[in-house]
Amino acid sequence: MKTWFRWLAVGLIASLLSACGYNEFQNKDEQVKAAWGEVVNQYQRRADLIPNLVNTVKGYASHEKETLESVTRARAAATSFQITPEVLNDPQAFQKFQAIQGELSSALSRLMAVSENYPNLKADTSFRDLQSQLEGTENRITVARQRYIQSVREYNVLARSFPTNLTAMAFNYEVKPSFTVENERAISNAPAVNFGK
Repeated sequence: MKTWFRWLAVGLIASLLSACGYNEFQNKDEQVKAAWGEVVNQYQRRADLIPNLVNTVKGYASHEKETLESVTRARAAATSFQITPEVLNDPQAFQKFQAIQGELSSALSRLMAVSENYPNLKADTSFRDLQSQLEGTENRITVARQRYIQSVREYNVLARSFPTNLTAMAFNYEVKPSFTVENERAISNAPAVNFGK
């Protein structure tokens, strides 16, 4: 009878350990970190391309100095922000990172609009190549963010579902922040298209 009781206890402990989700938390946490690493990688790629784009545009649009300077400032702010794994767990630092990247995206949009005023610039092969690279990078950033959002969703579902939420509480696995849009109200309205000017 004692042997049977021991086997039952071992079976019960093994089933509890397999249901606690500790290993799954490790797996999901690593997926979130890897997805975040890819987001950072794509932001770095964009930051590396910007000086080339700015220098190309400078040759054609020297009087658009303010736009070029805003791109340069935004890039400097984006590259000076220290990206550490702790950023993922600090909502304020995460929002600051998103705001800096948003400013850079906005400055790049203005720079692309400047190119519309310079037909020679649009025809320049090096500018077209850089513009294509930037557009490709922006697409890669979007895909990397989507993958990060998906990884965070899977992690957060695990952290909030029973019985793994008990493991999350025991080991302090908190819900991770996902990407948000700061100007959600502004982007909910369709952009105005005006060919008057």
